[in-house]
Formats: sequence, C-alpha cells, structure tokens
Amino acid sequence: TATQLFKLMDKYRPETKEAKKERLKARAAEKAEGKADAPTKRAPVVRHGINTVTTLIEKKKAQLVVIANDVDPIELVVFLPALCRKMGVPYCIVKNKARLGRVVRRKTTTCLAITQVESGDRSSLNKLVEVVKTNYNERADEIRRHWGGGSLGSKSAAKVAKIEKARAIELAKKV
Repeated sequence: TATQLFKLMDKYRPETKEAKKERLKARAAEKAEGKADAPTKRAPVVRHGINTVTTLIEKKKAQLVVIANDVDPIELVVFLPALCRKMGVPYCIVKNKARLGRVVRRKTTTCLAITQVESGDRSSLNKLVEVVKTNYNERADEIRRHWGGGSLGSKSAAKVAKIEKARAIELAKKV
C-alpha cells in the first residue's frame, strides 16, 4: 500500500519554481494586454510541515495524514497519532522522511496531509483510507506497548497465596 500511497501523492506534488514562474509570467502577460486579472483557482496539492498538518488536523480538513518514522527528535511528531485519533483523521506511518520530502520537492519533511483530491482519484483515496484505518487508527490499543506479563515474583506470589488461603478459611467458617 505504500507504493499506492506514493503514486497518489505524486499526482498532487506542489508545482516547481519553474512552473510557478511560467504561470505568473503568463498571468502578467494577460494583465499587460488589458484582460481582467482573475486569480487562478488553487489546485489540490499535498500539504507538508508539522505546523501546517497540525492545523489541518485540528480543523478536520485533512483526509489522510502521512508521518515519517525517522524524525529526529521524535518529540516533533509523537503527538500526531493521538491528535489524529482524537479528531477522527486517518493517519499512517511510513519509512524515511527523505521519501516524504521527495514528494513535496524538499530534502526531508516530517509529515504530509492530503486535503483534497480530484474526483477521479477519490476511489483510490477511499481505498487507502480504509486500509489505513484498519491498520493504524482502529488498532491503537493493540499497537501501544504493554509492559509486564502479569507474572509475580516469589515473595509477591507467596503473599497473594496467603491472602487467598485466609479468604478461603473465612468463607468456610461463614458457610
């Protein structure tokens, strides 16, 4: 599913500096000709960066959040899964922050959020969201670490056995 995820995200990469320059030059040329200057509608792109993604999650505008596993210091993103679960936003964790960075034309990035997709990609996003929900959001308690196997040491076991024996004797006296 990681390949499907990255294929989908590659369709929504932010425009390159060259493409932006061309777009603005074309717009400036139209304005110079005397045509009405209408700002172009913003294309749906992947949003990146911890602050941006956090605000998108809080506003419930993110449809899918992708978090890198090798962020250093980890405290930067450690709260994101809990926030996503609280706000009901599906999230997943992928390997390598550089791989995420490549999507948004940077060296590295901590996390990405998909906010909008075109109607043609809606089904593939929904499929990804379903898989992500079952693997991450709904398995939160299972994934969370559990310490201790419930086995007692010899002293504690003897103490518990003594208490149980006393209870059994007390019950026998009552009956």
